[in-house]
Amino acid sequence: MLATRVFNLIGRRAISTSVCVRAHGSVVKSEDYALPVYVDRRDYPLPDVAHVKNLSASQKALKEKEKASWSSLSVDEKVELYRLKFNESFAEMNRSTNEWKTIVGTALFFIGFTALILIWEKHYVYGPIPHTFEEEWVAKQTKRMLDMKRSALAAHRHVTRPVLINEQVTRSPCDPFFGAARVLPGIWYTRFGWE
Repeated sequence: MLATRVFNLIGRRAISTSVCVRAHGSVVKSEDYALPVYVDRRDYPLPDVAHVKNLSASQKALKEKEKASWSSLSVDEKVELYRLKFNESFAEMNRSTNEWKTIVGTALFFIGFTALILIWEKHYVYGPIPHTFEEEWVAKQTKRMLDMKRSALAAHRHVTRPVLINEQVTRSPCDPFFGAARVLPGIWYTRFGWE
């Protein structure tokens, strides 16, 4: 049993390795990221390595010519020497791109898509606005509250005003240390409001 497991494991590894080699044609070698790499950055103007690593025959001849007097070099040769060391100049790095158009366009697309979803939800998902939001209903509700001599805040059970007894302010019924129910002269009230 152990031998079959070992053979299965070896067989699977051999198949998976051969499939990878066949798929890629050769084994892919990963880059060593511990070595210095060329990069064009404004805050790091002199990279550790040159832009062109493998020089052609004409480029090698130009490098040899560079060791002599620079007055013998033409402007094109000086530019080519610069391009061997650097990929972009500062002017090319500072040149504006049109990337902002892509970003703004993508943001506007998603805002528009969200607006379409909200319109669809308002039209097909949500029902009509409840009748309690109509002006006539709000007016009736306000009149009823005034007839009951209640304030708008006192309509909620957890918001009450302090109880006045003999012109002295006692604890509010919503005080957490207030008892569940207490009887004071002529007034009965509970923790949550008037009864």
